[in-house]
Amino acid sequence: MQDLVRILELYGLQIVFAGVLLDQGGLPFPSFSLIVVAAGVATETGAPVWPIFVVAVAATLVADLIWFAGGRRFGAAMLRMICRVSLSPDSCVGTTRRIYARWGAPSLIFAKYVPGLAAVATTLAGDTRIPVARFALYDGIGAALWAGGGVALGVIFHEAIDAVLDELAVLGNSALMLLAAAVVVFVAAKWWQRWRFRMRIRMARISVSELVEMLRTKVKVAILDARTADRREHTGWIPGSVWVSDVEQLQLGPYEQVVVYCDCPNDATAALIAKQLHAKGIAHVRPLAGGLDAWVIYGGVIERAAQPS
Repeated sequence: MQDLVRILELYGLQIVFAGVLLDQGGLPFPSFSLIVVAAGVATETGAPVWPIFVVAVAATLVADLIWFAGGRRFGAAMLRMICRVSLSPDSCVGTTRRIYARWGAPSLIFAKYVPGLAAVATTLAGDTRIPVARFALYDGIGAALWAGGGVALGVIFHEAIDAVLDELAVLGNSALMLLAAAVVVFVAAKWWQRWRFRMRIRMARISVSELVEMLRTKVKVAILDARTADRREHTGWIPGSVWVSDVEQLQLGPYEQVVVYCDCPNDATAALIAKQLHAKGIAHVRPLAGGLDAWVIYGGVIERAAQPS
């Protein structure tokens, strides 16, 4: 374990930069703990800790600017890619959208402290096309608070960190095996959480062509929009669809079919709404496969609010 301390002394900044870049890039890497340990080792050896802070903030901003640019260029497609890379459940997109809709760009200040949401929040900032300077301001504050928190913990608890490293040094190679096992358990727990969520939203979907055919043959169908209000206003909606803000307050008449759509990865929000409607006794309800994107690709008409002259 002394070798690990020596490595941190020699290459700590490079390791912190790479770890933070991976973590903020969406991969399951415990970079915050790495910052704490690196700051604790630096304090114990008398080295300055401000370079750790600077490197962590720089790596965070690099990753976030990539997500921001991707969100501005690819929008919802980039969000789907995040959920393929990340082990966080796809519901993180809907959760972050609601947070971002409420707080806007200032939500970037605390997004780093919510696991799995940082990349989604920065991508949403790009998708909503806020000015780069405004994004850099709030994201920079958030990065500084996040990295500063890790460095502060390392400085305050440097003696405890040193004691833990000493105990690990006594264990020798067994300590490395324990650390490797801890990482495996962490990744496995995230994977299990994601798998359980996938099973939760597993249900039959309806295709766009089937929906179009039902509308053509005059089947009595209710179309529910499960997105946030700002997404509905920003991208438009399927004609005749009703925005769902609260399932408990939703009043549905005697429809033959109910279709719920969103624009989130794996139709996660729509599937959750459909499950809630099933629980309320509405049997013939299905999510729209591919959501609004699939409707647009099929050539479906999008309705928008009238713009003031």
